[in-house]
Amino acid sequence: MTQGPIEGHAKHDDSGPGLIELRVFESRVAAICETMGAVLKRSAFSPNIRDRLDFSCALFSADGRLLSQATHIPVHLGSMAWAMRDLVERFDWQPGSRLILNDPYAGGTHLPDVTVIAPVFESGECVGFVANRAHHADIGSATPGSMPLSRSLEDEGVLISPQWLYRDGELERDVLDGICAKMRSPELAAGDFQAQVAASAFGERAFGALVGELGRDRLQSLAAALNDYAARLAAASIAELPDGRWQAEDRMDCDGAGGDGPVIRLALRVDAGRIEVNFAGTDAQVPGNLNCPMSVTAAAVYYALRCLLPDETPTCAGALDRMHLQAPEGCLVNARSPAATAAGNVETSQRIVDVVFRALSEALPDRIPAASQGTMNNLGLGATRWSYYETMAGGCGATADVPGRHAVHSHMTNTLNTPAEVLEMHFPLRVLRYQVRRGSGGRGACSGGDGLVREFEFLEPAQATLITERRVHAPWGLAGGENGQPGRNLLDGTELPAKISVEVEAGQVLTIETPGGGGYGSPCR
Repeated sequence: MTQGPIEGHAKHDDSGPGLIELRVFESRVAAICETMGAVLKRSAFSPNIRDRLDFSCALFSADGRLLSQATHIPVHLGSMAWAMRDLVERFDWQPGSRLILNDPYAGGTHLPDVTVIAPVFESGECVGFVANRAHHADIGSATPGSMPLSRSLEDEGVLISPQWLYRDGELERDVLDGICAKMRSPELAAGDFQAQVAASAFGERAFGALVGELGRDRLQSLAAALNDYAARLAAASIAELPDGRWQAEDRMDCDGAGGDGPVIRLALRVDAGRIEVNFAGTDAQVPGNLNCPMSVTAAAVYYALRCLLPDETPTCAGALDRMHLQAPEGCLVNARSPAATAAGNVETSQRIVDVVFRALSEALPDRIPAASQGTMNNLGLGATRWSYYETMAGGCGATADVPGRHAVHSHMTNTLNTPAEVLEMHFPLRVLRYQVRRGSGGRGACSGGDGLVREFEFLEPAQATLITERRVHAPWGLAGGENGQPGRNLLDGTELPAKISVEVEAGQVLTIETPGGGGYGSPCR
């Protein structure tokens, strides 16, 4: 096969990249992101980062546009892509600097997700950025697991506005010590932050070496060509969709503060190869913590629409250029500070995906799956000296020709479980049951996937916090398929609400039954 320029691609210079060269470049930058993740995994102290892999890594161009990302956590990566350009413009970047932040209204998602950003310089010029985001099971909240039933950001832990963690290669010791002093285990927290710094240091060196090999001009040419290629693939895929306007809505179980669940409404419009998603009519932000900053909403929408594109579409900014998003300020999915956001990142983001897919199912009935479990089943446990956090898998929605998968993480989460052996080694807990919740998927011509059952025995007094969804409103089926079964939370066999914080004693047993996915097509009777 002859290596020529990509079809329809205008060369940036006389030696414009061909498809093979572009694919090699794409693989090289993606490999940097994946290896950054490997460094973070092997350097981290806490099980949530080291074992559950609750982190993400990405590269950005000098203007803050997404260049590449590893296949890590969708809610992390999409939100970084949304916010990075503003962060790049706000700061005077110098070699050896490291920016740290978790503010949901200044580039973050929710407080447990802490981001470290480092610039990459070549011959005195900034040529790009490396970034990683990791979920810290302790971010200084009064509730162990740092996922409280909060009513403001102040309730959720330590707020880290964007600030320098390193300047000129030197650690800002007061910044790190000030953050870690508010944690239950300051030494563990410091170790995890330094693991993120180590990952950024690897990314900085590897990206810098690539720039040194290619040269700045060639790097910019390849990056521009990669974005052009992704944009053309996206445009071609969207052009295959029927033009039209479709609407959908779904309701959360409750508002997280004792009130009714807010409704998410959207209108999705496809017109001339462009997709517009408008959340006009969505309920206002709520007193509880289901609120989303716009970065999280963008991540959920981008994820859902990215599922329509070919697998080979590069994970760069160009793939997003034909997707446009609007949401009224002050609504649930574009909340104003200081609204609480702990559950917006993990629960509302999942429901946004469901609503986007529900709208798309009208336009593409044979391509869109029924609803998956629609929750991350957040569980925070702990006491004075320890803090544990986990999300749990459930059932996936079926499609027109494939049953839903059983007991896996879906959509906006892509983590692993905490192995029972690791959990029992580090915490005063015993895992009594961990099994598939048979029959919880909705029946259909293709049945939805089953959820799981995870049961914990407490070996000493602790506090348990649950932030879960789809306990009231079941994951929906499509085309006559039945709904999946809602989830259940039980303490010693007694039903608990979807969202609760409770003191437990040694010997008590907490059981989580996660939702099943919706079925597709009328079941055979």
